Amino acid sequence: MEKGNKKIIRGWVSYDWANSVYNLVISSAIFPIFFEKATTNAYINRLYNDGSPGFDPSTISVRTEDVTSFFFGIEITSSVLYTYVLAASFLVVSFLSPLLSGIADYSGKKKSFMRFFCYLGGVSCIGLYFFDPNNMGVSMIPFFLASIGFWSSLVFYNSFLPEISEPNDHDRISAKGFSMGYIGGMVLLIICLIWNMVLEYDIRYCFIFVGIWWVSFSQIAYRVLPDNIYNRKKERGIIWKGFDELKIVFKEFKKTKRLKRFITSFFFFNTGVQTVMLMATLYASREIFKIPEEIRSSLTHEEIVAKEGEGTAGLIIAILLIQILGAVGAFFISRLSGKIGNMKTLTIAVGFWIPLCIFAYFIGQGEHGHFYALACCVGVVMGGVQSLSRSTYAKFLPETKDHASYFSFYDVTEKIGIVLGTFFFGFMEYIMDDIRASILSIIFFFVVGLLFIFRVPKNEIEYEVL
Repeated sequence: MEKGNKKIIRGWVSYDWANSVYNLVISSAIFPIFFEKATTNAYINRLYNDGSPGFDPSTISVRTEDVTSFFFGIEITSSVLYTYVLAASFLVVSFLSPLLSGIADYSGKKKSFMRFFCYLGGVSCIGLYFFDPNNMGVSMIPFFLASIGFWSSLVFYNSFLPEISEPNDHDRISAKGFSMGYIGGMVLLIICLIWNMVLEYDIRYCFIFVGIWWVSFSQIAYRVLPDNIYNRKKERGIIWKGFDELKIVFKEFKKTKRLKRFITSFFFFNTGVQTVMLMATLYASREIFKIPEEIRSSLTHEEIVAKEGEGTAGLIIAILLIQILGAVGAFFISRLSGKIGNMKTLTIAVGFWIPLCIFAYFIGQGEHGHFYALACCVGVVMGGVQSLSRSTYAKFLPETKDHASYFSFYDVTEKIGIVLGTFFFGFMEYIMDDIRASILSIIFFFVVGLLFIFRVPKNEIEYEVL
């Protein structure tokens, strides 16, 4: 297959535009806020509603950490349930992606796997329209499956990068993909905000928009991405042969010192990046935009509702800033890597996260301007680190036909890091009784990641003995 074909590259980039709406609308902006409000109202109705007509749960205020839901008959804190279901989806992806990638490489059906998980994720997002906080056992299934669909499709999507482009173009094309993803997500988010806040329609329709957007725009990629470019033949026992294929790739992987050391550094610094991304909304809502208790007690119910609305708007503004600057950062850091090299650029970008965590720790309650400045800086380095990590890994791959299997190691590393990071974040808050201490503790992952970056050899000049 001809590498560098512009039509194929545009098609590959279009999938970032298609799927990133899940990451923004479902993971970061709309669904978390909807989830919190829906479970809180259900909790208040369960405890305080005596059957009086016209009961309004918004007139009663409760702490988020006190809100519970029933999950298959078990009462559990709603926010903890949210985290557990998300972590469980990451563990499933970590288990499935290596095996399925081995099968995909062996059978030449990589695009078919990518399409299947895309459709699984898109349909599951549409299923969130029927979310019922009084039936959490069923309602969390679409959320669980949407996460599996999104993250699993990325394994096969990312693995196309070294097949459609030359190594010297990986940084630029990867950056273009992330930038298009940030812009696409922002466009749909704005549409959702107009739909709900201006037109005052049901926010749940936005989950349908995500599914339709994701599946519809992904068709551009499916029309042009190559399928079975190595002419793999169909054989029986494909599952076991796929597993054997994975074992072969793993043996090759262990021989590659530069790739091994890079993936180790990636595990640590990306754990820090992903933890910040996932916990930023929670941290901001509780520490930056939360109404102080001494002020809250002096406000009327209408004033409390107005201020909480301002807080939600502030969070959305911060998320939009991150999206805009993420697109800019991906291109900026791609250009920088072309001048000074990938590893030096990654060192600068990862190192920049350390003062950002310190800055976040010292932002006081109500200091919205400082938080917006932080969001801008986070956007720049977030987009750059994600884009450059993907392209650097692709550059470091040996000559191989098993790109999906190699990228499954990248994906597993990322998912295990997310589970570890979110657990670490919560554990530090638990033992320190301070969520700000959790933000500061994430510096550990960036420091260790930097130490391992320094140990990545410039060239692959030797092989380790198995």
